[in-house]
Amino acid sequence: MNTMFRIRKFLAPPVFPADESKNQLASYISIIVPPIVLALIVFLIVRIRQGIDPFDASNVILAGIGLVLITVWMLMKVGYVRLAGYINIAALWVAISFLALTSSGIRGTGFAGYFVVMLLAGLLLGVRAATGVAFLSILGGFGIAYVESTGLVTFTVDPPFVEAIEFSFLFVISIVIIRLTINSLQKALDNAKANARELETSNQELSKLRDELESHIQERTVSLEKRASQLQTVSSLARSIASVKDLATLLPDITRLVSEQFGFYHVGIFLVDDAGEYAILQAANSDGGREMLHRGHRLPLDTNSIVGYVTSRGEYRIAMDVGADAVHFRNPYLPQTRAEMALPLRVGGQVIGALDMQSTQVNAFSEQDIPVLYTLADQVAVAIENARLYEEVQKALAESRTTFENYVRQEWGSFAQQARHTGFVFDGKQVTPLDRKARRENVRPVIQTGKLSVEKSSSTITLPIKLRGQTIGVLEVNSKTGEREWSRDEITLLEAAAERAALALENARLVESAQRRASRERSIGEISARIGSVSDIESILQTAVEELGRKLSSATEVTLELDREQL
Repeated sequence: MNTMFRIRKFLAPPVFPADESKNQLASYISIIVPPIVLALIVFLIVRIRQGIDPFDASNVILAGIGLVLITVWMLMKVGYVRLAGYINIAALWVAISFLALTSSGIRGTGFAGYFVVMLLAGLLLGVRAATGVAFLSILGGFGIAYVESTGLVTFTVDPPFVEAIEFSFLFVISIVIIRLTINSLQKALDNAKANARELETSNQELSKLRDELESHIQERTVSLEKRASQLQTVSSLARSIASVKDLATLLPDITRLVSEQFGFYHVGIFLVDDAGEYAILQAANSDGGREMLHRGHRLPLDTNSIVGYVTSRGEYRIAMDVGADAVHFRNPYLPQTRAEMALPLRVGGQVIGALDMQSTQVNAFSEQDIPVLYTLADQVAVAIENARLYEEVQKALAESRTTFENYVRQEWGSFAQQARHTGFVFDGKQVTPLDRKARRENVRPVIQTGKLSVEKSSSTITLPIKLRGQTIGVLEVNSKTGEREWSRDEITLLEAAAERAALALENARLVESAQRRASRERSIGEISARIGSVSDIESILQTAVEELGRKLSSATEVTLELDREQL
């Protein structure tokens, strides 16, 4: 067993991992050389037994061929594979040529050996080498024919049996080479078919990948177009709702716009009550939603409904198929609902409500829609908060305006009561005080409305004197020539005069008020200083009564008494 293993290992060609053509050439040499060497040995033995001299030129050539083939084998084993092939072909061609010249000439086996060398060259070295050997063989054939025709060399014919052996040897070698050539071609054909199958498989895989890629690109394109459309819709909605400040108008507008732009058959807005116990429906676009509004629909902040889940936990919730979702609240007012999604409305990290969207289609919502719809929910929450703040500011502003108007009315009423004269009239010659009790009926509408009173053609024009929206007086101009048309310049002049008069009167009131306040503070200071200068109770009481009586009018009686019972 070990001997056979060693023989096989010795006869096996070397392996060159980086060069497949080199492996194939080494394989051919390992297949061809040993049988040829063995055949040459047998052939030499047969020739000698047929009576041919062992040192005959033909025998010597055959022995030389055997040595060359052994040399070729050794070169192949050490890695010089292509050099071994060239030496093999060259040695065989030279040996064949010599045999042809020393034996039977162009009619013998020597010349027929050219065919074997040509086949071997094609197998080992390729088409070019085979073509070169064929060309040299043709030249060699004509050279042998020329030598034979001129009589320069006399050829001898081997015995018939030797000729038969020689031709048999050539035929065997030829069959081996042809078989190897056919195997090589068959192997190349199989490789080509395998490559074709692999190529076809690769093409199919590439085609499948291309179809999948095109499908993926198309889906991605549709998704991006949908996302862009949704973002554009959100932007349009944001612009639309940003212009609405009234909360009662804003919320229904939001539900209507979201329903129209996204195609949801029901959109509702829930807001959390002040106690944080219920989410109360504030607006809806569907008929069922409006009926729910009429009935005061509300949901507790728990996980028994999608809206309750969202408002209690601050997380979105999707029911792709409400029939299979345990959290979905089956609402009899919305029987067509097949999919539902709710998003929390957040302001400053606090959940103030939920945006509820319902569709008649199963799987109407997807995870890809969440970022866009979250943006929409944030815009809605900001709009709601802005509307709330706007209403609060408007309410505070109205309260401030009312308070200020009351203050101005009170202050000016007190100021007017203290004034000796509240009006004057200039008749073109002199200024005379106006009787404060004789309030004319024609100025009452101007005082009540605070608007200019003038006819297209009139003898009188009446303008309000306004201070921060409050009418504090009137300016009246009468024409002594009867009715006339008042020009725009005259009206502008009168309006400017009324405005300047209001400012001047206000400054005078403020100065008078400041003086009164200063006088009051000064009197308080003096009384405090007098009271503080004495230390016993009776002196303090006497001083306080006396100082208060002095500061007040002489017609005033001041009494200061301590309550003995309480003390």
